[in-house]
Amino acid sequence: MEEREWGPCWSALIHRVAECSLRCLTSLLPLTVRAAAKRRRGGGLLICYQLQIERSRPEYRAVHVSKMKTAAMRMRAILVLLAAASAAAAAASRCHTGDKAALLAIKAALGNPYHFASWTAASPCCDWYDVDCDASTGRVVGLSLFQDANLTGAIPDAVAGLAHLRSLRLHHLPGISGPIPPAIARLSNLAFLTISWTAVSGPVPSFLGALARLSQLDLSFNALAGAVPASLAALPSLYSVDLSRNRLTGSLPPLLFSKAPQVAYLRLSHNNLTGGVPAEFSAVAFAQIDLSRNGFTGDASGLFGRAKPVQQMDLSRNDLSFNLSAVELPEQLILLDVSHNAIYGGVPAQVANLSNLQFFNVSYNRLCGAVPAGGNMATFDAYSYQHNRCLCGAPLANPCK
Repeated sequence: MEEREWGPCWSALIHRVAECSLRCLTSLLPLTVRAAAKRRRGGGLLICYQLQIERSRPEYRAVHVSKMKTAAMRMRAILVLLAAASAAAAAASRCHTGDKAALLAIKAALGNPYHFASWTAASPCCDWYDVDCDASTGRVVGLSLFQDANLTGAIPDAVAGLAHLRSLRLHHLPGISGPIPPAIARLSNLAFLTISWTAVSGPVPSFLGALARLSQLDLSFNALAGAVPASLAALPSLYSVDLSRNRLTGSLPPLLFSKAPQVAYLRLSHNNLTGGVPAEFSAVAFAQIDLSRNGFTGDASGLFGRAKPVQQMDLSRNDLSFNLSAVELPEQLILLDVSHNAIYGGVPAQVANLSNLQFFNVSYNRLCGAVPAGGNMATFDAYSYQHNRCLCGAPLANPCK
């Protein structure tokens, strides 16, 4: 909607609601009601109501004075809500000059593609496609560019001009390339950062550790290389990290999520990460952890525990080695995949009692003993257990002796 259209729109709305309210008021009270609406300087609205009890009928005064007070209070509440809504709409229709300049610079840096057809100097930037503004301040707080192969080039440094940005989403933009620019570190209000399904390369920059309010980081499906920076462990609000489908190497920062304010989500699948699963992770309340298709080694039993909130755990296709018989499975598990490792022991009998479990795979390990029976075990076929050293019993073809 054009900026010039907001005033008449809200003026008409307020008049309609006011007229309705006044009709309801006069149906209850013998009043002479006068209403006037005046426009304040700057586009705001001032609604004035004059209520006067009819002097010609004094017998009604004592009878209806309490009803008049109640109705007047309700009318006042309605006017307060209308004024607040009008102010919020006016703020949203404005556009901070610095924000507009930054957005137009982003558009120019990406070659002025058709994707930004709505981004014109003549219209308020809060009305532009892909842009979100704060309803009370009118400042740009969200920028989401997604699913357009015609956007090409590097992430523009001009993004740093969006000083109030809380959410930056660059998703499914295969033509966006180059490294993640240091300019992003200047977005001190940023809480949600997504750069995914792009051709962005280079390291996961350590300067992301300067984003003190960052809570969710998604850099999946890119061409990033190098290590997971230890600086991420210093972020006090960070609880979700997705770095899957990159070319990352090295070990995990042991203190990652040590300050997580709530349950944590970690997705690192399809990289070249190595080393052990940090022992410190046993203290993290993971809701989801996916370390699949890496080169992790050693003991991952610290991730397990009956009372832990984890619902999805995928440790498949690593070189992990620990005794599965010795762990207690989280009771909220929906998915557990530990296939293609060097895990030994047996399948815990507890798995039969996990009522939420929908996917279970312990194939290609070194497990022995009988497959548990009863409960929900009929849900899982032989595929879940194949290629183990000496597992036996249904649904496997070899019976236990």
